[in-house]
Amino acid sequence: MAGRRGRYYPAITPDILLRAYSIGLFPMAESADDPEIFWVEPETRGVLPLDQFHVSNSLAKAIRKKPFDLRVDTDFEGVMALCAAPADDRPSTWINSTIRKLYSELHRMGHAHSVEAWESDELIGGLYGVSLGSAFFGESMFSRRTNASKICLVHLVERLKAKGFTLLDTQFTTEHLKTFGATDIPKDEYLALLKAAVGSQHLEF
Repeated sequence: MAGRRGRYYPAITPDILLRAYSIGLFPMAESADDPEIFWVEPETRGVLPLDQFHVSNSLAKAIRKKPFDLRVDTDFEGVMALCAAPADDRPSTWINSTIRKLYSELHRMGHAHSVEAWESDELIGGLYGVSLGSAFFGESMFSRRTNASKICLVHLVERLKAKGFTLLDTQFTTEHLKTFGATDIPKDEYLALLKAAVGSQHLEF
């Protein structure tokens, strides 16, 4: 994890959190059990260019079958809880109680959102993130069925493009995200994109 980070002890507020996003910082915790958080400022930033988003043929075929009921903002806290929960491929996470509380407050303010995949009445996949200006900052995703989180990501990108968003920040890149077109860019380049995005009118998600 390249970049500067530092412990943050005083109580953080949602307004401070939004200000941090606007200048290129975001919070993390060492583990779900650690109540403290620290600021992260990567030297290279992961972004997913909306005009270069790529969906594989196999995933496109799966999407056409409409395997899940896709919803937006119907169970934000449920998505956060499942993103924070241990899974076979992720025995521990960085989403602690402090982060869950802060982002739930951002959600109530209209600055944090979830995309959800449902199977009947069961939440089986989803992602959440923060919106500010014309930027969306992806935070985490989870999947309890094949392709559930991937289909949520596709739905997110389609929604962002339709609404006029200009920046999809993934913080870091993974091999999984790179298959969709995610790439790393230098901090200075990212900050220029960020300044333009957060300086624009706040878009409705």
